[in-house]
Amino acid sequence: MSTPIVVAVDGPAGSGKSSVSRAAATRLGYDFLDTGAAYRALTWLSLERGIDLDDSAAVVAELADFPYRTEARPEGSHVRVGETDVTSAIREPRISAVVSQIARVPEVRVALNEAFRRIIAGTTAPGIVIEGRDITTVVAPDAQVRILLTADETVRIARRSAELASADADTARQLRERDRKDAQVVDFLTAAEGVTTIDSTELDFEQTVAAVIEHVRRTAEASTAHKN
Repeated sequence: MSTPIVVAVDGPAGSGKSSVSRAAATRLGYDFLDTGAAYRALTWLSLERGIDLDDSAAVVAELADFPYRTEARPEGSHVRVGETDVTSAIREPRISAVVSQIARVPEVRVALNEAFRRIIAGTTAPGIVIEGRDITTVVAPDAQVRILLTADETVRIARRSAELASADADTARQLRERDRKDAQVVDFLTAAEGVTTIDSTELDFEQTVAAVIEHVRRTAEASTAHKN
């Protein structure tokens, strides 16, 4: 059986990396892993337990009893914390507003990155698309395909506003604030060596998905040819 193709996708907030990666995975017949879901799940659990998110030690302590489970499927990640299905709950605004506080704790990133690698190694599909922050450089630096999906900030703000059905200044503030906080931990705006940048500023959703799929297939074919 051939080795599954690993597609690592990085990008800033509002770049469309989640929706584009999910669609690309579905059309390629690959598994899909949204790494941000794990950080959101830990945030959800911490809030449920009344943990002070400013207390890094308390947050890290939660990792010892973090019954996180996810199934990476073509249609998306199904997320549970213990027996509770939190797939929808982790997308609530109250989670989005504070998840960066969890994501910037180094010990949390180390623990979850190890979990992500186990999921990647365990895929039985022809490939897996994994998206998030620092995926191409830390989580899966040896992925056969590494992509930085980006777009101009004004375009990213407009897209996020459309998603939220609210084209107000608060959307721009939230996106810039999230990027600012996450940038303190990872560099997701600059493509590392060997990472291909796909700029979707002038592309619509379907064109962006097509660009990602074309790059994956081209890279996979080149890899197969090289082995032969």
